[in-house]
Amino acid sequence: MERVKAMIADGTLQPGQRLPAERDLAAQLGISRGSVREAVRALTVLGVLEARHGSGIYVTRLGAVDLLATFGVMAGLSRGPRLLEMLQVRRVLESAAAALAAARITPDELAELEGHLAAMCATDDPDEVLAHDLAFHRTITAAAGNETLAALLEGLSSRTVRARVRRGRQEEGAIGRTRREHAAVLRALAARDPEAARAAAAAHVGAVEEWLRGRLDG
Repeated sequence: MERVKAMIADGTLQPGQRLPAERDLAAQLGISRGSVREAVRALTVLGVLEARHGSGIYVTRLGAVDLLATFGVMAGLSRGPRLLEMLQVRRVLESAAAALAAARITPDELAELEGHLAAMCATDDPDEVLAHDLAFHRTITAAAGNETLAALLEGLSSRTVRARVRRGRQEEGAIGRTRREHAAVLRALAARDPEAARAAAAAHVGAVEEWLRGRLDG
């Protein structure tokens, strides 16, 4: 694995390039074909390589989405205190994304956010609110213009859905507070105020974090 990663790091293998045949790669590295096979399998799981049926093994584009997929898996399997830690990380990253977006967001993206907020205000169904909640945050991370940050937040946001759904269904008034929190974020973005956007996003995620902490303490 380390040898193949080194070949990618030094440019011997480029994103999108096909690896040599297993026999040739084993000879080139001076190791057994079985070791090559295991390394390829592990690097495929990590998003570094991909198998194309009937074509061979290729280096992925090495984008953040490919390489951070396993992070999303870890977040999705988290429970209890570890899930709380994931929410704490999400609060930091959402705040940063909102601050970046405040300086870069386009009128079309602001209109998209307004549409999602209006849809959230038009329903009391927790699942529908959650769907627009997720879309609202994806629009913000896209506006931030940082692919790695967006990939990290996608893993954290989609994998904490269970906690957010439970909050919406179990805590009285949670949906109303969620609407108000999103409205505060939108106002800060529309005003192109990075610090206000940062604070509003932190308060929003912090509310979910506080709710989950209370459930764990209880």
